[in-house]
Order: sequence, then C-alpha cells, then structure tokens
Amino acid sequence: MGRPMATRLIQAGHDLLVWNRSREPIEALTAFGAVSAPSPSAVFAGARTVIVMLANEQATDAVLERQANGLTTMLAGHVVISMGTTSPEYSRALGEEISAAGATFVEAPVSGSQVPAQTGQLVAMISALGPTPELEDLALDRARALLSPLARQVVSCGPVPNALMTKLASNYFLITQVASLAESFAFAQAQGLDLEAYGAVISNGPLASDVGRQKLAKLLAGDFSPHSKISDVAMNSRLVAAAALGADLSTPMLDAGGGLFRLAEELGFADQDMAAVLKAIHSIQGKDS
Repeated sequence: MGRPMATRLIQAGHDLLVWNRSREPIEALTAFGAVSAPSPSAVFAGARTVIVMLANEQATDAVLERQANGLTTMLAGHVVISMGTTSPEYSRALGEEISAAGATFVEAPVSGSQVPAQTGQLVAMISALGPTPELEDLALDRARALLSPLARQVVSCGPVPNALMTKLASNYFLITQVASLAESFAFAQAQGLDLEAYGAVISNGPLASDVGRQKLAKLLAGDFSPHSKISDVAMNSRLVAAAALGADLSTPMLDAGGGLFRLAEELGFADQDMAAVLKAIHSIQGKDS
C-alpha cells in the first residue's frame, strides 16, 4: 500500500523524503524521484508533515521511538498523519502523546487495497488531535491536500479516534461481504453452474460493487495473489470484534465471516488474497480447493 501511494504523491508533484524498514520499496521510490532518509529521525528533521504507514502498533511504537521518549524530541511543530489500521484506543493514546509533544496528529486510515491505491481510488477518513483547534484545522487541510491524489473521497469523521472507528465499521461490512461472496461462489461450484454466467449475474446485479467484481475475478481465475492479505483481514476482524465487545455489541455476521478468515489463516493461506477465504469454506465442506 505504501509504495503505490507514495508513487502517486510524487506524480502529483510532491517532494518526498522516504524511509522504510526494508530497502526494496525505497530503491523503487528513489528511482522515481524520492529522496531516501537514513532513519525516521532524519525524516522528521527534513519534513514538517510526516505520513506514517506501518503494519501494526508494535512497528509504529518502534519507528516513533515511543519507549525512548523519541516523540518529545522529534515531533514538536510537525503534522503527523497516521494511515495504518490500529485499535481506536491505541490511536487515541498515540494522538494524545503526539499532541502533548507539540505536534498535531491526524488519523487517516483508508478503505481500499493495492488496485485502488495504484489508481487513486481509495476512500480516506480523517480526524485530528492537536494542541489547539486552529492547528487541528490546519492539519486537516494539509491532510486533505496530500490525500487528494490518493483518494476519490476524503471524509471528515469528527474527533480522534472516529476516523479509525469508521474504518472498522467499513471493514465490518467488507469482511462479511467477501466471506458471503466466497460462500455463494462455493454454492455455485457445488451446483455445477456455469461460473461465468454466475459471475455476470453477480457483477451486474443490485449488490454489485468494485470490490465484489475484483474478488469475483480472482475466484473465477483461481488467482489468489494478494491485494488484501488473509492475515490483514483476520487482524482487522479481531480489531472490529474487540471494538464491538467494548460497546457490548453482539456480532453474529462478523463472528461467522471473521471466523472464516481466521480459519484460512490457520490453514496456511495467510499471505494469499482475501478471496482465498474460499479455501476455508472448502475445508469445512470437505472439498479440495
């Protein structure tokens, strides 16, 4: 996700100073015009607006040197835009810490995977927390300007952590939608239907969507090269379930759909596309994928 988004920012005319935990994405981006920084602290030294896109909370803590009080020394006067998906509680605490260090924190999770990231068709959700309301408004304006080449829509969601909570609500729908699509596909297979005809009906029916068409194409082709990995979807299902538990909500659809993605992860398909949840359904049905 980070590389195609950074590429689009360069194409839009932004100067990028970049750092990554592995070298391959950096080499690709520097070949495209970005400047490589030797460390996260060098990024903060060279840029007043910093976008953070990391895999999880542990990686974010390490890069921002939270345990070593790195926030205090690095962040004053900056706008920090966090695009990763974490728990809302973690994001609120991080935002409060960043604000206390004299910077403004912007939550900016996105809905979409690699293909929308490459084509600028993500949907971004934003919330801000900073030392003053005026600085929050300025940071949100800055975030909108940077996100516009990446997203077809940038949606203001109110105070932190509402952007992340909105992302979890969106993921709730995505998880259950794709699990349902895969189960429907398994049904069509078992009935011996013409799968191309089935696909035409689903792709043009009343519940058709971009993600449904993308995942259906993968199911029809048996192509499970990852756009959104099973492991990421399973992680998101856990985040949604934890947020629901905190609100004392029952989640029957999420329990079923999320459980299928977690089963697919346990079966060894963690690095495959989320459409590979079909394999978990086949395993329950006693069939080989």
